[in-house]
Amino acid sequence: RRITGAPGLSIVLLSLAFNILVLPLYKRADAIQEETRKVEESLREGVAQIKKYYSGDERMMILQTYYNQNNYKPIYALKGSISVLLQIPFFMAAYRFLSTLSVLQGASLGPIADLGAPDKLLVIGGLSINLLPILMTLINIISGVIYLKGFPLKTKVQTYGLALFFLVFLYNSPAGLVFYWTLNNLFSLCKTLYYKLNVPSAFWRGCIAVVGAAVVVATFVVDAAGSISTVRRAAIVLCFGVLPQMGWVLPLAKKLLNRLPLRRAKAKNTVSVAPNKTLFVAGALFLTALVGLLIPSTYIAASPQEYVDINYFFHPLWYVLNSLCLAAGTFLIWSQIFYGLAKPKIKIFFERAIWVLSGIMVINYMFFGQNSGMVSPRLQYLEGLQFSRDEKLLNPLIVILAAVMLYLIVKRWRKAATNVLLVACLVLGIMSVKNVYDIKTSIDKVTTNPASEMPTFTLSKEGKNVVVIMLDRAMGRFVPYIFNEKPELEEKFDGFTYYSNVVSFGKYTNYGVPSLMGGYEYTPVEMNKDDSRLLVEKHNEALKVMPVLFSENGYEVTVCDPSYANYQWIPDLSIYDEYPEINTYITKGHFNELEQQQYVVTANLRNFFCFSLMKCMPIATQNLLYQGGNYLRAARTNSTNYTNQVLTSTSTAQSVSTDFLDAYNVLRNMSEMTQITEESQNTFLFLQNQITHCPTLLQTPDYVPADVVDNTAYDANRQECLVLEDGSTLDLSASTIITDYHSNMAAFLQLADWMDYLRENDLYDNTRIILVSDHGQRSYQEDSFMTEPGFTHASYDHYFPLLMVKDFNSTGFTVSEEFMTNADVPTLATDDVIENPINPFTDKAINSDEKYAHDQFLICSTNWNVSTNNGMTYLPDKWIAVSGGVEYKEEWEYYGEDVVLKEHAFPE
Repeated sequence: RRITGAPGLSIVLLSLAFNILVLPLYKRADAIQEETRKVEESLREGVAQIKKYYSGDERMMILQTYYNQNNYKPIYALKGSISVLLQIPFFMAAYRFLSTLSVLQGASLGPIADLGAPDKLLVIGGLSINLLPILMTLINIISGVIYLKGFPLKTKVQTYGLALFFLVFLYNSPAGLVFYWTLNNLFSLCKTLYYKLNVPSAFWRGCIAVVGAAVVVATFVVDAAGSISTVRRAAIVLCFGVLPQMGWVLPLAKKLLNRLPLRRAKAKNTVSVAPNKTLFVAGALFLTALVGLLIPSTYIAASPQEYVDINYFFHPLWYVLNSLCLAAGTFLIWSQIFYGLAKPKIKIFFERAIWVLSGIMVINYMFFGQNSGMVSPRLQYLEGLQFSRDEKLLNPLIVILAAVMLYLIVKRWRKAATNVLLVACLVLGIMSVKNVYDIKTSIDKVTTNPASEMPTFTLSKEGKNVVVIMLDRAMGRFVPYIFNEKPELEEKFDGFTYYSNVVSFGKYTNYGVPSLMGGYEYTPVEMNKDDSRLLVEKHNEALKVMPVLFSENGYEVTVCDPSYANYQWIPDLSIYDEYPEINTYITKGHFNELEQQQYVVTANLRNFFCFSLMKCMPIATQNLLYQGGNYLRAARTNSTNYTNQVLTSTSTAQSVSTDFLDAYNVLRNMSEMTQITEESQNTFLFLQNQITHCPTLLQTPDYVPADVVDNTAYDANRQECLVLEDGSTLDLSASTIITDYHSNMAAFLQLADWMDYLRENDLYDNTRIILVSDHGQRSYQEDSFMTEPGFTHASYDHYFPLLMVKDFNSTGFTVSEEFMTNADVPTLATDDVIENPINPFTDKAINSDEKYAHDQFLICSTNWNVSTNNGMTYLPDKWIAVSGGVEYKEEWEYYGEDVVLKEHAFPE
């Protein structure tokens, strides 16, 4: 459809491409079928004589001897049905794909009003008759009459019976599906005429060339206004204009080439080479292990728990197994079918091709696309699938050189190539077993945690409530623009102070959360100074500081989704087991619909194989399969598409991001989770939510998820909202920053609804609310990038988190430029509600004195993975010294060598 612009024409192109690709397969199948028929015909008289004069065991033994003498086995009779058997998987694939394809709904093609419904082309007295299935059956019967001339009756009955079956089975199917299968049958009829009528091949090639030229001319005539894009027009000319002409150009070129003396001399000296099936099978095994086993298990093993929804448990090893089955079906079964039906010459070509393909796929996987960014559990690159300019230039060159070298190797040393592939299969198997073990070990820790009941937390009308909401990766830079676009939010967030000069201690969660939860004792430098304990122990301690402190001071405490608890992606709530009075929940995904949870699993079962295949392709072709993370998956009909979102422009998108919905649905249900007590009970709530970590294009102006997003009109009139009174401007020209802005806006709008709920229930004034994030994110603004050598991969906005605080009975919306860090949160939370707050684990006072005692040190590491960065200290990396916050970033000091910093000063 991207090429043609019309679903009907796309079906024609799909049918044409499919039939051309499988033509050699069907041609060989027909030849085998014809050979089998001739053998059976030659044996028929002898078999009839044996059956006439013998019976019982004697007949069976004589028949067996007769078959052996003529090199025939009864099972060879199946060869007579090989063409029919080949149709079954292709039909099943077409039926599944076209029956529910949403783009066909309402699309017309000539007299067919709706390709997504039965055609109903003939109406007689109120009775609608579908003509396409009848036409399809007639073509089938005509083709059978011509092809089956001289065939036995049982073969004719089989063919005509199958035609009638398709008539009944497809009669009420969508017209698009029937039209596609009719075109396939028409192509089969043309093939039959070609073989049976002995018409010169030049005639057929001429017909194809004329039809192709006619299609091109018709396209230009119909599209006189020039609505078809240049790219589509070029594709149409190539597919229908240039390629059909090859039917007479290539034979002519071959004839001229054969007349060359050098060519004739070479042909005389050609040494025949016998096929080597072992080489082909070894290549098929290698590709199966690489695509179906190693790649999916490697990506899952990097962070297994990301692929688990605790509310709808599905073991991620099933993704590996399913991918392995699809790879085996592709490389071990279908490739073997093509190989088995091929002639000896073609078999040799297949053997060499699978060796070359194996090498190229390994090169693409191991050496290219390694820096494309983080991949979500839905196999979507968070910042899109991107490649550097060097990769784009080097990849095709290296692929071509590797293909030539590999071909020369296999041509000269076939046996050695076979051994290399078999050894490589063993190596891939060992690596995959290690991955599978790591996955199982990690997931076993999840299954020990019971699924959460309905998450709830208590707020008191008479006591004091302290609420800390951590919005993972929320961007402090966005707040002024969000409130400028939605002025009503100032009233909703009455009493809040927005801090515009805040820094976080790292640009990933494992660096930002400990200080946010535990204060200045848990900054990266302080964590490194305590090098006698594992990072996970110190991280868990930080997560418990505020909950335990408030609990010991008589507060009813609830903790929801503590980040990386026990360094597990799915928080291990058992770290709070020794404090039974603390209520703990996992809210992420709890409010999702069952259909959404099921669809995520179904999509990943399919997409892991596609993802693995994509990683092995040349980078110039990877985006064709990637398709924004949907991997050419067809949209479903009459149902929300819970999958990865596909951006079609900076203002339009299709589908709903499942990762976004996991978090969005929690904020939508904040009121549902809130329990109100009339008692004078003080309460403390910590809740972590990842809505701002899931960039998504939402439907404006309400910023809500939609199956089809179109913000074209709204975006055209929104520019003034992105300019502040002081002239500061937010550039939303990049799709990555737009989706981040949308998810941040959605968070504020949902929280605003909860603020209204608190007011309605007399809970707002006696509640202290802290909105904070563990770190920021690159905003792609011109002044947000660091230009220091060695730091160009970073952005100031990575270290600019959200921090907004509403105190008890406060009014008005204010902005403060005071230097703050997210390590100030414990001090802000305990201020005036806990006298002389002391860290319950270190007995040290909780305050912000350390902020002014020395420079603050920000770690520049990109190693976010707690499965690798989990020693006694953080791994060595670069650092930045900050004294005044983001407002004074020109005064930041940079340390460009990788070190484990343990002091409040750069080492000499």
